[in-house]
Amino acid sequence: MAETETRARTGTTTTRTAVRLEAVTKDFGTVRAVDAVDLTVREGEFFSLLGPSGSGKTTLLRLVAGFEQPTAGRIELAGDDVTATPPNRRDAHTVFQDYALFPHMSVEQNVAYALTVRGVRKAERLARAREALTTVRLDGFADRRPAELSGGQRQRVALARALVDRPAVLLLDEPLGALDLALRQEMQTELKELQRTTGITFLLVTHDQDEALTMSDRIAVVRDGRVEQTGPPVEVYERPATAFVAGFVGTTNLLRGEAAVRVVGRPGTFSIRPERILLTDPAEPPAEPPAEPPAEPLPGGRRAVTGRITDIVHAGAHTRFTIALPHGDRLTVLRQNLDGLPQSARLDGEIGLSWDEKDAFPVPS
Repeated sequence: MAETETRARTGTTTTRTAVRLEAVTKDFGTVRAVDAVDLTVREGEFFSLLGPSGSGKTTLLRLVAGFEQPTAGRIELAGDDVTATPPNRRDAHTVFQDYALFPHMSVEQNVAYALTVRGVRKAERLARAREALTTVRLDGFADRRPAELSGGQRQRVALARALVDRPAVLLLDEPLGALDLALRQEMQTELKELQRTTGITFLLVTHDQDEALTMSDRIAVVRDGRVEQTGPPVEVYERPATAFVAGFVGTTNLLRGEAAVRVVGRPGTFSIRPERILLTDPAEPPAEPPAEPPAEPLPGGRRAVTGRITDIVHAGAHTRFTIALPHGDRLTVLRQNLDGLPQSARLDGEIGLSWDEKDAFPVPS
């Protein structure tokens, strides 16, 4: 059995490299969009570049695709130096947010277009186009025009067109950004399943943290043209390397300086995820923090404070509470809507908060 087929069935990745960037820099005039980035994507991996608008993530994708040339550095695909190779000679295809389908062509003609340009015989290109449409669950749609399809169906056509040539790497530039929430969540599941089935390396660009956490084997968080942290979703979320990563990937409470001493009991910068904080009825006023914070947290210990609820937002599966603490600090708490809340969990009510010491994760400022 071919190695690609084995990877597709097992859902695993190899140790071979699909994409490698070595000290890649890209300047646009006086603006440095990408700053000496080193990055490795393994073969068969679903890898995401996550960052806010203007962070340089899309420029990185365009550099891999060949639509932009680096000012400095080296780009490899499957071990081959493609730094100066034009896009049409790279073993990578791109799926864009706007789909870029030809409106005057049928679905089948859109999917087979790249094969037509390459001079593939009609019988073979039609067979491969139909195979690609089957892969994305669009059997029976071959004769329709793009205008006759829903947004999710057009997205699948764009995917089929990119897959028909069996590229080594599929580049996805915010591919779900134009879809509504329900369809976007459905397509996230389908994209991940498609990647597992085909065994193709996926490199996704997104600003949506949930999207990256949901689909990726690994994530690179990009800021100001640099990679702040790379790792599996759980690692990036639970053990952020910087305060920026802690604040950008998911929701967190960042405590610095005097606020950290008052709330955490130690100086430094700490991230406490809102879902790690428990709400309780305040049985008695909490003990004041020690005048001199302890050098080390107590093993297995807990911290407890009392505050006043200033805002309650019901967000479907969970409720978000904003709690004002006595010294003016504020904490956000997320509570799943599974069972009853403490009696004091009402607007302007006094509430107790507690968390495990280890859940106050120290991060560089």
